[in-house]
Amino acid sequence: MLKRLKPWKAIVFICVAALLIITFLATRKSSPGPNQTAIPPTAAATPRLEFLSTDVMQVTPRDLRQVMPLSGALRAVNQAQVKARVSGEVREVLLREGAAVSAGQVIVRMDSSDYQARLDQAQGSLLAAQGQLDIATKTRDNNKVLVEKGFISKNAFDNAASQYDIAKANVDSARGAVDVARKALSDTVIRAPISGLISRRSVEPGEKVSPDNNLLEIVDLRQMEMAAAVPTSNILDVALNQEVTLALDGMPKPVIGKVVRINPSIEAGSRSILVYIQIDNPQGLLRAGMFGEAQLTLAKKSAVLTVPQSAIQNDAGDSYVYAIENGKIVRHAVTLGMRGNDGSGNGDAVEILSGIGSGASIVKVNLGSLPNGASVRVLAAQPTAVKG
Repeated sequence: MLKRLKPWKAIVFICVAALLIITFLATRKSSPGPNQTAIPPTAAATPRLEFLSTDVMQVTPRDLRQVMPLSGALRAVNQAQVKARVSGEVREVLLREGAAVSAGQVIVRMDSSDYQARLDQAQGSLLAAQGQLDIATKTRDNNKVLVEKGFISKNAFDNAASQYDIAKANVDSARGAVDVARKALSDTVIRAPISGLISRRSVEPGEKVSPDNNLLEIVDLRQMEMAAAVPTSNILDVALNQEVTLALDGMPKPVIGKVVRINPSIEAGSRSILVYIQIDNPQGLLRAGMFGEAQLTLAKKSAVLTVPQSAIQNDAGDSYVYAIENGKIVRHAVTLGMRGNDGSGNGDAVEILSGIGSGASIVKVNLGSLPNGASVRVLAAQPTAVKG
């Protein structure tokens, strides 16, 4: 007669038996039967990368410039402050801001009655002095004949000659007073010193002004210039006639200028040197006071292969880029040249001397290390929804 097991031992025995049965069945299911072929494990799938169309670009020849950034505001090369030359009341101001003016054109008239009276008085004094000179001349001439014949003394002739000299000096003085009065009268009519546009009007009819009071400001917009501060550490890189590209507020595209002057003195506050950039403005599109960002071209290469600086990666000092060839990522070692700006709008650019050719499609952003040979799919740009 069998010995009865204790309840807990019976539970353990049942669990062990069940585990052995499950293991046996699992082994039989996974083992190939006589008519079955073992299936090898699936190889690891090759990774597939997806890029946005904005992450990829085609390498093409471009003009590359090594530039120095500058900034400043435009001003007219030729401009003039029109000031009063005499005191008096303003009668007419013939032009307003924005009006075109030609050199020599009358722009302001002042009350001239007082200056006309001074001129008349000076002319009267000149006539009186001329009359006195005529009398003194005749007296001197007569006395000269008399002294030669011995009818008068030499002293009497000398007195007549002195009166003549005094009368002549009075005429010269009166003639000078007439010239001064005539000049003051002409100064009541103010003419434009240069051709251009009225940019500021500081006086109105009826106002009384004194000499050197500002009346109008005229600017000639045909030539503009920008004064830009260059650090003293970089001033040796700047030379006359260097090309400058300026992006100005309100202008749809950059304009081109050149360095025409370099200040010989250092600015006391900033310890920089002012460089003057001149821009032709034949159509008058540029305005005084426009602020702009300038790029001074230090060196230039034409039609060279360039890529954005962000496309260049480095490994132990070796530079490389990721190209897309036949739908796969291919890593190419490249030799770099000049760095600068290629006008593509992709930021700083670098010249490619060797490693890839024109027309190559590359990843232009740094996405870190990419698996060489991985399949690539470039996603089309999604159209931006237009809000109603």
